[in-house]
Amino acid sequence: MGIREQLIDFTLYLITDRKLFAAHPLLFSAVEGALRAGVRAVQLREKELPVRELLEMAYNMRELTRKYGARLFINDRVDIALCAEADGVHLGQSGIPVSAVRNMVKEEFIIGASTHSMEEATTAEREGADFITFGPLFETPSKRAYGAPFGVEALREVRERVSIPLFGIGGIKHGNVREVLQSGAFGVALISGILGEADIKGATERYLNML
Repeated sequence: MGIREQLIDFTLYLITDRKLFAAHPLLFSAVEGALRAGVRAVQLREKELPVRELLEMAYNMRELTRKYGARLFINDRVDIALCAEADGVHLGQSGIPVSAVRNMVKEEFIIGASTHSMEEATTAEREGADFITFGPLFETPSKRAYGAPFGVEALREVRERVSIPLFGIGGIKHGNVREVLQSGAFGVALISGILGEADIKGATERYLNML
């Protein structure tokens, strides 16, 4: 395993969504519950927020993840990630390309990328992404914009073409985690699968046991 591959030292990737909560403090409390249960990577994915508000959230999330020895990624905003001293950034398909970010950051800065096709996955790897998410694998409200779910067979095909860590995303629940892993995923990325549960600690521990 190379040095860059060793940077991806997590298999459960928690992605935030403040819309699941009535207020920001409740989101942070929920994330802390997941961190306390063993989550080691969090993506702050809070789109449509004013820059200053997002930056404040990033600072607070950095403090929280650092407390538990977890990695922090910021969705799309490289500037926010650098200001908050996050471990990396997670890039979508409509923003700055992976190759542009790779050219501007230090070697230890981790780049993740969201992909929804074979072409996007192979391009992300070629341009220098350290890991990718691929999906949606199953039906989920947060990914309906990308059309019908792809299913695990599509994940298996992508796994055969890319060598960097691949995380399944979209509608993943306790009942389908093993199927995703058996299809070649390095790990899983979750939003409501953890943050939408009443018992966040218990849900997190159950996923970690499967992984």
